Amino acid sequence: MKLHFPGHLKPIFGILVGGLLSIPILLYVLAQFSRPPRTDETRLLFPNVTYTRDAIALPRPVMIHVVRLDLSAQNLKAFTTPGVRAERNGAEVKARTVSEFLREFRVQVAINANFFYPFREESPWDFYPRSGDLANNTGQVASNGATYSLPQYDWSTLCFSAQNRAQIDELGVCPAGTAQAIAGNDVLVKQGKPVSLPPDVAKEDKPYPRTAIAIDKTGKKVWLVVVDGKQFRYSEGLTIAELTDYIVTELGADAALNLDGGGSVTLAVETPTGAQVLNAPIQTRLPLRERPVASHLGFYVGR
Repeated sequence: MKLHFPGHLKPIFGILVGGLLSIPILLYVLAQFSRPPRTDETRLLFPNVTYTRDAIALPRPVMIHVVRLDLSAQNLKAFTTPGVRAERNGAEVKARTVSEFLREFRVQVAINANFFYPFREESPWDFYPRSGDLANNTGQVASNGATYSLPQYDWSTLCFSAQNRAQIDELGVCPAGTAQAIAGNDVLVKQGKPVSLPPDVAKEDKPYPRTAIAIDKTGKKVWLVVVDGKQFRYSEGLTIAELTDYIVTELGADAALNLDGGGSVTLAVETPTGAQVLNAPIQTRLPLRERPVASHLGFYVGR
């Protein structure tokens, strides 16, 4: 059925349609001016928790955010997203943004974790999951000792013991006594050395937003590494090889694991005025818009 409008209403209708279509553009422009500045910064977030922002110019503009945590301190404890209480349609968890996870569970620092499904991103209005939608994780997830997402072949895990020690298991199965666990797709660093990418993966390795976690030999020092991307002249992302090199040369980590990337990449912290996102996530092509994800890794900081 074709709609007909009186002649004197057509200009008003055109203005309304134009205004609606311009909203995403306006939001994009406003978000660009609200992103963290392209300047280096290092500061203490909480006791035993330090934040560093690196604004890199070459080989392309990149913003790298690193949070360093010392698990030998009694005040620090890891926590991962709990599963849904009653399984519905086989789903494991309720999607949340990183900020929502931080506020709901009152952790002080949080990042996105596992790859997940189902996922759809067609437009700023058409995407899945939204906050509260059900989703599933890829690889193992354990929260407070209860594993609700099972290990999967070729998905390595980061495991936190009840004694507050972190380790990466390449086989994807955390040992008995694990309190918290998440999974990623690629081990980036092993015994302090870069892990070479398979030739087919290396061929397709392009700059991208990325999240990774790195640990030292003792399993007591942890680095959360968040790389912004998909934002021309602000932060265009790193390749996996570049991210690996950064973790080895700049952090000196013994092991590292690649987590979910793209629009999922988010780092949030607690502040006196509420949750604050320290990086520039990009969801549905809109900077500073957070993506609801299936799992998160957070840290409690007793003060």
